[in-house]
Amino acid sequence: MERRMIRSMRLKEEESPGQAYAASCLCGSAPCILCSCCPSSRNSTVSRLLFTGFLLLGVLVSIIMLSPGVESQLHKLPWVCEGAETPGVLQGHIDCGSLLGFRAVYRMCFATAAFFFLFTLLMICVRSSRDPRAAVQNGFWFFKFLILVGITVGAFYIPDGSFSNIWFYFGVVGSFLFILIQLLLLIDFAHSWNQRWLGKAEECGSRSWYAGLFFFTLLFYALSIAAVALLFVYYTHPGTCHEGKIFISLNLVFCLCVSIVAVLPKVQEAQPNSGLLQASVVTLYTMFVTWLALSNVPDQKCNPHLLTQLSNETVLAGPEGYETQWWDAPSIVGLVIFILCTLFISVRSSDHRQVNSLMQTEDCSIALEATQQQQQQQVATSENRVFDNEQDGVTYSYSFFHFCLVLASLHIMMTLTNWYRPGETHKMISTWTAVWVKICASWAGLFLYLWTLVAPLLLPNRDFS
Repeated sequence: MERRMIRSMRLKEEESPGQAYAASCLCGSAPCILCSCCPSSRNSTVSRLLFTGFLLLGVLVSIIMLSPGVESQLHKLPWVCEGAETPGVLQGHIDCGSLLGFRAVYRMCFATAAFFFLFTLLMICVRSSRDPRAAVQNGFWFFKFLILVGITVGAFYIPDGSFSNIWFYFGVVGSFLFILIQLLLLIDFAHSWNQRWLGKAEECGSRSWYAGLFFFTLLFYALSIAAVALLFVYYTHPGTCHEGKIFISLNLVFCLCVSIVAVLPKVQEAQPNSGLLQASVVTLYTMFVTWLALSNVPDQKCNPHLLTQLSNETVLAGPEGYETQWWDAPSIVGLVIFILCTLFISVRSSDHRQVNSLMQTEDCSIALEATQQQQQQQVATSENRVFDNEQDGVTYSYSFFHFCLVLASLHIMMTLTNWYRPGETHKMISTWTAVWVKICASWAGLFLYLWTLVAPLLLPNRDFS
């Protein structure tokens, strides 16, 4: 009897950790998300990836709602849509138009933006994982998903009224700011790339790393020059398209100026890691934003993406009779860059001082020294594959990270709807607004990059670290 009791007690002790771990997967922290086969990861990185996954899920739902043929299939379902052509079956009382198209994208993106804005307010001034709110940031994923679903369902019950018009202006501002954030992320990526390859070159004593940096710098500038040529060929014509000519020329001159500033001796002395690789990435991205802007010009002679009424199947779009669709080449490329940038927000760690200051993140070299021994001990002793690396201090601003996802939700809303208001998709509404917002964002981005170069020179007494 005693042996049986001892065995039963041991079995309970062995089962209890597993049961507690299962509960933590539902309500606890991020470590339960990864299985035993996954590599060791930081708690901060896993949490950001999961929140980004929520955003990308909303993007996927929005794309499905815009897909051709979905509405016709939805009308075939009994008891769903008003006016469903299903003989002998009760008709539904749901306006399927609110579940599809631009109206649905506005509501879906409103739900994701509201969800992340809630966490923006909740996570203000969280300093370490010892703060009780950090447990909410890094855990309770099932309940967070339910909250997102609840907000989404509620968003589809918002009356049309003035909601679309008001939310459109929120989208304009949010998209402008996120274009700047994308540029900052590209600067940060190019800086990390340049510094890593220069470090490899010094360690190995090989010139191949210098050759690689030179090759990619030359490639990015070549692509930028080719982009300028193509923009002049397809988006301008002799005697017309004056706005496009001015925009392309100005951005070309501005990119040339910042490239020269990046290699000035004074700038190189203050920032040895600055160089033409970062300038080439900024130049290429500026030409991309210029392309996005010109693809919204409401003039068919200056915009090859506008469709004309060539057959009865083409829908008229305003007095000129053209329309544009979100799945054209600029929108698809923009969607890809959006996904890459949102993923980079989740995994980034940098020692670029100016970018870290703007992005509200910590210098990775400082964080690495503070947590290296702690991480090694936790990885060696813990069965979980994700370890807490923020006990002494957070590695990124929780609140600012969620605010970036709010802006990302607004930006993708404007991208998928091609800067149209719902209910006005057959009119050339606000396209010049889109042009000016994107062009001004490109200029503001160039100014921000210029500031990261000259700030140490203009303010020598200030510690940018």
